[in-house]
Amino acid sequence: MSTRVLLVDDQELVRAGLDMMLTGVDDVQVVGQAADGLEAVRQVEACRPDVVLMDVRMPGIDGIEATRRIRAAPIDESGELPRVVILTTFDLDEYVFEAFRAGASGFLLKDAPRERILDAVRGAVEGDALVAPSVTRRLIEHFVNPTAQPRDLPPGLDDLTPREAEVLELVGRGLSNAELAERLVVSEKTVKTHIGRILAKLGLRDRVQAVILAYEAGIVVAGQRPDGGRR
Repeated sequence: MSTRVLLVDDQELVRAGLDMMLTGVDDVQVVGQAADGLEAVRQVEACRPDVVLMDVRMPGIDGIEATRRIRAAPIDESGELPRVVILTTFDLDEYVFEAFRAGASGFLLKDAPRERILDAVRGAVEGDALVAPSVTRRLIEHFVNPTAQPRDLPPGLDDLTPREAEVLELVGRGLSNAELAERLVVSEKTVKTHIGRILAKLGLRDRVQAVILAYEAGIVVAGQRPDGGRR
């Protein structure tokens, strides 16, 4: 089954480029376009996309507010709300933080390679949020106080298997699925299965929330490398 995608950008040329990029990909289908945030909200109701590729700066309702409205809408008969991936030319803190507060599942810059954008679309559906590398460090620094005492461990953490706990720690350290697979000597499919079970057991929306939880719970210490050393 194809992942249904809605393209939202106030520049027609950008929408056309994204449409061309996604057209012909077997597992992705562009089901609609919108030129502003209000139209995006309406198109979500009409087209029922799985993923919305959302610009930030648009006339009227911007992408952040549109994301907030989309993610706050009543859940339909499918039991799912569309995932929103912010796609912008502006790598600014305020947009990143507000986007995730609004419920976005990913944040990429428009100059990201085609395959990275496709990975973001596919991953969003699976709860595997993809964040531009330049954003990750500041995202963690903003949400996590490295000098604070670890918060109480969340319900469900004790239910993780040893391998799932290991995967959560490595996700918190920023490893991609491919890096996880190589490190653990398993397939990427197995990695995705582990991450899906972790999200379900901990009641998390996506990978971004898993990263934040890993830091807040003290599973990962800010500044540590994946090998346990210090940056």
